[in-house]
Parts: sequence; structure tokens; C-alpha cells
Amino acid sequence: MPLAVVLDRSSPIPLYYQLAEAIEAAIRDGELAPGDRFENELALAKRLALSRPTTRRAIQELVDKGLLVRKRGVGTQVVQNSVHRRVELTSLFDDLVRAGKAPATRLLDYRVDAPDEDVARELSLSGNREVVRIKRLRLANGEPLAVMTNYLPVEIAPEAALLETSGLYQSLRAQGVHIRLARQRIGARAAGRDEARLLDEKPGAPLLTMDRTAFDDSGRAVEYGTHCYRASRYFFDTTVVDR
Repeated sequence: MPLAVVLDRSSPIPLYYQLAEAIEAAIRDGELAPGDRFENELALAKRLALSRPTTRRAIQELVDKGLLVRKRGVGTQVVQNSVHRRVELTSLFDDLVRAGKAPATRLLDYRVDAPDEDVARELSLSGNREVVRIKRLRLANGEPLAVMTNYLPVEIAPEAALLETSGLYQSLRAQGVHIRLARQRIGARAAGRDEARLLDEKPGAPLLTMDRTAFDDSGRAVEYGTHCYRASRYFFDTTVVDR
């Protein structure tokens, strides 16, 4: 069925932008599913009484965002929609489950080591305390989404086998460690060669990053993580209010 689109021609918001927003909403809400063929530009322009350059620009906006792809001989198709994550104290594993996506984890590294200066500072460790370094590749519906490196004090770190079947925070909760507060920093950078290979991206592709230090009920720092996410498949959402 043709996508229902309502355009406000009296609005100062450009028509191409309104159209792109309507299509993006349909993709995120599941009205248009990955693999669906999208209406061609000419038919869409005629149906909505728009110029072809307007519809072309709207579609190109979504191609640039990685939501649509043009294929020779096939037309325009919907690709895997991005993971929408609110900036809240949750784990990626739990967020994917709630979003109806099938999370999977590939454990890339699990080792006990002395922390470097930055990790020791984030976890407030001193002396000869050791940490467990965990590196994982997180997938959603079989598609690589994030590379996550986490550091935890040895005495609370979950066993390696648990981390391929459940989330880190879920494993911590199972042994009585509850995350109550976190300090995090969100940024962006270009993908290195190893990250690009793991995430099925090209070297230099944009990545979203998040560094997080998490604290338990007593205020003790229990986990420090550095994560990177495919910008074409993932975004953070936050609400801003006036004070």
C-alpha cells in the first residue's frame, strides 16, 4: 500500500523535509520494514503533487542517513533501521530486547590485567588492584552494531561464558551488583581499521562513542566502559528542558 503522507503546504518547513520526516517515521515505526521496496520518485511526486526534485531530495536525505538504499535494477529499498536509544541509565542489551531486536554478543577478549592510569582513575583503584578487561562485539538481528570495551574490578566481574548469553549489567544484577548512577560522555570519531572490519564499515566511517563510569548503591565505581557504535545504524535521543 502507498505510504500515507500528510504535508502542510502552509508551513515554513520545506516540503522535502516534511516528506523525509514522514518516511523516516514510517521506517522507525515498522510501517516500512527492511527489504521493502519503496515507491519510485515519479509515482510519489505525482501522488503527492510535488515536483520531482522535491521527492528526489527527500529520498536522498534518507539514503544519506542509511535508511534507504538505491539498487540498480531493483529500485529504492528500506535497509535495516537504526537503533534508537534514549540517554538513560540502561544497557544496550536491555535496550535491544525492549526494541524487539535480537541481541547477540561475540566475546573478543577477556583478560585480567593491571589497569592503566585512566582506568585506575575512573574506578578509583590504587595499589596493585587488578581489573578484568572485556571486549565484545554486539549485534542486533545479526548485524554488527557496537564494539564495547569494559573494565571491572576482578572480584565482581562476571564469568566469560555469561557474557555471550546475557548483558553485562544483567550479569552484575544476578550477583547482587546494582548500577544506580553513571557519568557518561558522548562523542564521535572516525573508525580505525580493526573497528571498521568488526562493524562492517569502511575505515574512516563515522562512529558514535560513549565513555561511561557506573556506580553501585554505595557510590562505589564498579564499571568503566568505552564503546563505539555505527553512526549509520545507531543514534542517541535526549530531552532538553529549560531551567
